[in-house]
Amino acid sequence: MSDTEIPEEQDDVLFEHHRIVADQKQGLVRIDKFLMARLPNVTRTKIQAGIHAGFVKVNDKPIKPNYKVHPRDVITVLFPEPPRDTDVIPENIPLDIVFEDAYLMVINKPAGMVVHPAYQNWTGTLVNALTYHFQNLPQLPGNDGRPGLVHRIDKDTSGLLVVAKDEMTLNGLAKQFFDHTIERKYYALVWGIPEPAEGTINMNVGRSLKDRRVTTTFPKGDMGRHAITHYRVLKDLRYVSLVECQLETGRTHQIRAHMKHLGHPLFNDSMYGGNQVLKGTVFSKYKQFVDNCFTIIPRQALHAKSLGFVHPITKERLLFDSDLPNDFKEVIEKWEHYVKYN
Repeated sequence: MSDTEIPEEQDDVLFEHHRIVADQKQGLVRIDKFLMARLPNVTRTKIQAGIHAGFVKVNDKPIKPNYKVHPRDVITVLFPEPPRDTDVIPENIPLDIVFEDAYLMVINKPAGMVVHPAYQNWTGTLVNALTYHFQNLPQLPGNDGRPGLVHRIDKDTSGLLVVAKDEMTLNGLAKQFFDHTIERKYYALVWGIPEPAEGTINMNVGRSLKDRRVTTTFPKGDMGRHAITHYRVLKDLRYVSLVECQLETGRTHQIRAHMKHLGHPLFNDSMYGGNQVLKGTVFSKYKQFVDNCFTIIPRQALHAKSLGFVHPITKERLLFDSDLPNDFKEVIEKWEHYVKYN
């Protein structure tokens, strides 16, 4: 099962990828151990996460990770996208390359570009562009069709992404992500003003049991995966605020789910309720102003602003920063003007 660093946003439909029928002489064994022996390049942790998410069924019924396989059990492994050949079609799509050497490159991804091919997005992705411009990019085990990638950012999030050109670099970067030593700072425009103005959100996140497309928080910590976000308010704009979020872990939709849990969804984040007027007045003039801002930035206001890591080959500490894209800057300027004159 693919690492949660680089999943794609998903539909609620699940498609069968594996069907395994247990032998009639099968001894009782835990389902996670059973699948580890039969699925290539999959860790026990990933299998357990898939079971928790409902991606594994026995005899068409969801089970727990401690379920013991019985003779003639029918085990199905499902994914939110249909099976497909992992061959990637190269496409001549321009890339905004911030840094490049013989081993890696740092790319500034525009909002609206999907990182890798997946269900409903087989073309026009960053990976389609990479395979056109570069030959023989390496792949992590279990990440077929995602050459060079060790992490991803959401389709409608803009910002910095590192891509490896060879296997040694790929493995070196992957270890830094695993060890949480990569420095990643995002800028987010959120509804309201978080209090305190600086803090840490330490809350498990995982797929919502009601809607698989959405990541939710699990306060009790018995579900989901460990996730930590450090935040700091950079600009108080009365009704919204510009917040810097530093990731300690990199879970799917982590910032979006954490900020919603804090009561401050990202501005115009339709999946997490930020595409409504959540703070401010009831006057029609104000609502029209907000709607105009939504038109300017028709996506969640999130940008991967800086990225720091140790170069796996040269061992040099590298830190990259990026400008906010024009839609993000324009919306901030609109809010600054509004709170100054209203």
